[in-house]
Amino acid sequence: MASIKSKAISSNNHSGDNSKVWFYSLLLTIQYGAQPLLTKRCIRQEVIVTSNVLACEIIKVICGLVLMAKDGSLNKALKEWTLIGSLSASGLPAAIYAVQNSLLQISYKNLDSLTFSMLNQTKLIFTALFTYIILRQRQSIQQIGALFILILAAVLLSIGEGSRKDYGSDDPDKVKKHSAYLMTVEMSLVGSLCLLASTYKSPDGEAMRQHGFFHGWTPLTMIPVFINAVGGILVGLVTSYAGGVRKGFVIVSALCVTALLQFVFDGKPPSLFCLLALPLVMVSISIYQKYPYHAKKKET
Repeated sequence: MASIKSKAISSNNHSGDNSKVWFYSLLLTIQYGAQPLLTKRCIRQEVIVTSNVLACEIIKVICGLVLMAKDGSLNKALKEWTLIGSLSASGLPAAIYAVQNSLLQISYKNLDSLTFSMLNQTKLIFTALFTYIILRQRQSIQQIGALFILILAAVLLSIGEGSRKDYGSDDPDKVKKHSAYLMTVEMSLVGSLCLLASTYKSPDGEAMRQHGFFHGWTPLTMIPVFINAVGGILVGLVTSYAGGVRKGFVIVSALCVTALLQFVFDGKPPSLFCLLALPLVMVSISIYQKYPYHAKKKET
């Protein structure tokens, strides 16, 4: 009887987790797909990039702390938290993400929404390269083929964008000890400190001192900033609950969402180069996620 009850409880927990995965994945798909378009329409060109990214990171910290308090993990995390452990797990990734987020904001403003979404996925190439160099994590033959397909798609997109006339490692064991919320809070805090330090000499820092932190902001600016912050938390949740495979499908689905929203709201159909590159990106990501490398077992 006890065995039957435990199986029933386990089945209910699995069903609940599966529902969460689908819900988080759906939200992340919409966020990924809509973010480029929202940023382009709601954030004016004169908005200072660093102020935008800093605001997003602060919202992530607040949301992460609220969610940790809600699920009861905040007190435990505060008791077990150490500066060395935090910096080991989140320090270097946070600094890199701070730079990446600033570059993403510049890209949002200057690229076509669908082109940006597809070019953004070419980071898979460099992820594969550096995971091999740093972690010695190999790629399967199918994954290598998928990366070449992705490179071809990037070339098509670069040609298409150039022809347009309307545009001017982490230690896995340490990371596993951190919850998705705590990792988000830590990375956002460290990233914010890196950005604040950069303002001492950067053009953005000079612009903020001269014009103010919220120069160029409107009430609409908060929409993509807030949604981007929520998306950062969703990435952690989807990866935590479902791993990289589900996230790969989210990325593919988001490309379709971006293409649809761009056509509906901007009345702008994808260019020929985008239409050629879109299936290549989708196929390459699907293959890469579906055929991971498996080490051959040594014969005894």
